[in-house]
Parts: sequence; C-alpha cells; structure tokens
Amino acid sequence: MFVGTIWSLLPPIIAIALALITKEVYSSLFIGIVVGGLIYSGFSFSGTMEHVFVDGMIAQLSDSWNVGILIFLVVLGSMVMLMNRAGGSAAFGRWAVDHVKTKTGAQFATILLGVLIFIDDYFNCLTVGSVMRPVTDKHKISREKLAYLIDATAAPVCIIAPISSWAAAVTGFVDGANGLSLFVKAIPYNFYAFLTFAMMITLTLTKYDFGPMRNAEQSIKSSSKKAKHELHPSITGAEDQPTPPTSLRGRVIHLVLPIVCLIICCVIGMIYTGGFFEGESFVDAFSNSDASVGLAYGSVVALIITIIFFLLTRVLSFSDCMNAIPEGFKSMVPAVLVLTFAWTLKSMTDSLGAATYVAGIVDNIAHHDGLMSFLPALVFVVGTFLAFATGTSWGTFGILIPIVVNVFGGNIDNELMIISISACMAGAVCGDHCSPISDTTIMASAGAQCEHIDHVSTQLPYAMTAAALSFVVYIITGFVRNWLICLPLGIVLTVATIYGIKLFSQKKSA
Repeated sequence: MFVGTIWSLLPPIIAIALALITKEVYSSLFIGIVVGGLIYSGFSFSGTMEHVFVDGMIAQLSDSWNVGILIFLVVLGSMVMLMNRAGGSAAFGRWAVDHVKTKTGAQFATILLGVLIFIDDYFNCLTVGSVMRPVTDKHKISREKLAYLIDATAAPVCIIAPISSWAAAVTGFVDGANGLSLFVKAIPYNFYAFLTFAMMITLTLTKYDFGPMRNAEQSIKSSSKKAKHELHPSITGAEDQPTPPTSLRGRVIHLVLPIVCLIICCVIGMIYTGGFFEGESFVDAFSNSDASVGLAYGSVVALIITIIFFLLTRVLSFSDCMNAIPEGFKSMVPAVLVLTFAWTLKSMTDSLGAATYVAGIVDNIAHHDGLMSFLPALVFVVGTFLAFATGTSWGTFGILIPIVVNVFGGNIDNELMIISISACMAGAVCGDHCSPISDTTIMASAGAQCEHIDHVSTQLPYAMTAAALSFVVYIITGFVRNWLICLPLGIVLTVATIYGIKLFSQKKSA
C-alpha cells in the first residue's frame, strides 16, 4: 500500500527533521530506519525486526562496496594517528605558521589542497581535514568553516574531474552512449560545482560570512572562550582517545610523504581494478575501476609503506606503530556507525520504492514538450530533493541519468540532453551537501573533527544560496543552451549575491 508512493519518502524526512531539531544524529537515523521497517512490514513487529536488521543493516555491512569503503576509512584513521604520533602533523603546523601568515591564506590553502585531491571525495575529506586542522586552528578558523571548505571542495571537484571515482560511477550509469564522452561534455554545465567554488573564493576574499557560520566564526575569535570542538565531542570521537606524547623527531616529510604515497597507491589501486595492467588504457581503466576495492588496496599498501618509513627514520618504534593502528581505528568508530545507519536508511527508502516514485515524476515531466526547455531546472530540483532525502548522490545518478538518456534516445549530440545530465549531477551533489545523512557530509565532519549537526546547520544556508543561483542559471540555459554565456553569467550572479547579502547585513546592523 505504501510502496512506490509519497509515503516512501517519510523515513528519511523523519530522520532529517529529528537530526536538525534534536542535533543528535544516531537516534534520529535509527528512528528513521525503524519507521521505514514498520511501513514496509505493514507494522508487523517480527517483519520490522527482520527488515531493519537482516535486509537492512546486515545486508549493508556485508555489501562488498560498503566494506571496502569502511576498510579505507579505518586504515586512513590509522594513518592519521601514525602521522600525528610521528610528529608529522605538528611539524607541518609549525611550518604552516611560518609560511601561511593570514586567515585568508589558510582558507585558500585548504581550498587548493581540496582541489588537488580530486581522486575521491572520501579520500579528499579525511586527508584535507587531517592536514589542515592544525593550520586552521592556529588562525582561529572555526571547525564548522573548515568542514564547509572540505565539503565544498570534495564532491564538487570530483564531479568535474574526468579522472575520479565519481566520473567512473556516472559513466557506469549511462547505457547506449559513450559515458566518459558524455561526462566530459557535461562538465561546463555543472553550475552548482562551479558556483560553489565561486562562492567559497568570494567569501574568503571578502572575509565575510553569513547565517550560523557567522556566529561560529565570531565565537572562535574570542580567545577567552573555549572552541566549541573542545567543549563537545566531534563525529570521530577523537577527543576521547588517549593523547600520548608525539615524537620530537618528526618533520614535515613525515606528513607529506605518507599522503603523497597514499595518493599514488590509491590511483594505482583504482586503475588496477579497472584492468590497466591487463592492457586497458589509463582513462578506460579509471572509467571501469572499482573505487571501493581500489581505495582499500591503496590505503593498506600506503599504511605498510608509512610504517616502514617511520621505522627506518626512527621517529616511532615498532610497538608504537602497532599501538597507533587500533587507536586510529577507534577514532573512526563513530563515523563508521553514522555511515552504517545512513546506508541502512537508504536501504529502507529503496525497499519502499522511493526511486520508482521519483522516477515516475521525472518521466512524466520529460514527456511534456512544453516543459522541455525547463527540463534541466526541473531535473536539478528533483535530483537535489532525491539526494537530500536518501543521502546519496551516486544513488541519484543511478535513478535519474538512465531516465534522461532514454528521454533523448542516448543522442550525445543533443545539447539539451547534455545540460540535463549535468543538472542531474549538480542536483545530486547539492542534495548531498544539504543532507545530514549524506556519507560525504559525514566524512567532512569527520575530517574537520566538527560536531556533525553543527556542520550541517552552518553549511545549509551556503549550499541553498548556491542551489538557488544554479536553479536560475539552469532555467536560462534551457533556452540559451550555451555554457560560454551561462557559466560566466552564473559566476557574476554569485559574486553579486554575496556582495548584496553583505551590504544588506551592514545596512541592517547600522
């Protein structure tokens, strides 16, 4: 009775509403999961228990893709703990104090690092967070702002990088057309990604923040008041872990080399899964790669190399290295728990036919000729809503992209199809940014060691502003169909909007 109807969206809506109201993630997600189980089973107790735990949680934790991501996550946590104990992070912090002189410089360094790590969004979130936390803390940048900078460079840079796990995912959802060629053609129309970058840079240059982020930034400036991340535990729970003395022999190389090694190993791991060493070209290997397995391969190899390097340079003993591994694992347990709940909630919405319900709406819209020029804007809105409700951008790709391709018959020379595909990708990233149950949002909180709901509430006004501007530009693009006109127009609108908000707030406070 409830399957394939608007009721299928109730579990994620309840979870998101409770999370924003109570500011408590675990119980909110679990209540959403239980509601999904009750609806699916027709409010049967035994049916609900079986669906939640067997079909939901256990199935998600036994899924090979999810297990690979969890392995990558905990190995990365162990590597971060090793780098901290070796003194690499502290040494980089000292170096950054000497070379990054201003708060603006620290924010630009964070953005630049986020752009450079375009291979995978999970990798981006955790690596940028662990490297830049000491620098942003020194310049009194709030953890909420750091989490925003991480989140706003992770998915947006991956969705416009042809060599990334996201490009591989998108091309995998395109049947009857050259997926990679379609992805490359769609890049200039991914307005949400580009306008998010424009917004970040404008906010950084103008030294201006608005909404809850402004309050967070003003709070951190007060030297007499403890930073919020010191008063409340972060998503990683790292504050609860013991803090043994770090090695005094640590140098910047003890941070830089493991990260460079991790990047190289992860790239090799991904192209290995795509058949590069069996004769496939680099681009084809990346398109066909299994990001989950590749990241697991790469991170484990990088961990072994890091331990050997630390032993050879005598910054840590063998026993210190082995002790750091489970501590790093423990620091990621809360993030793993949130991810598990988010994946289980997604499985509840999938079983209730939320995807079918939303797909039907899009399909009906697409077959009205009078609405075709508005299709990119409509696809963007639907993609945003679907990603927000389910917490997954890749799932949104899988639902909407095949529908759009079928509507246009897989003709990659049709400019409106290219724009609509890009609108789908942009909407998925936008909804992913806004949703507290999104795995990327969770990873950004983990990377910044920021309280998760604080990250969501401070980022939401920024993401919604970029979304509103993107929607306007997609309406224009549906008629103009030329990115050389529409993309610069969108960037100008973004800069003008930020300056407008700034002038309005100044007049209001005067």
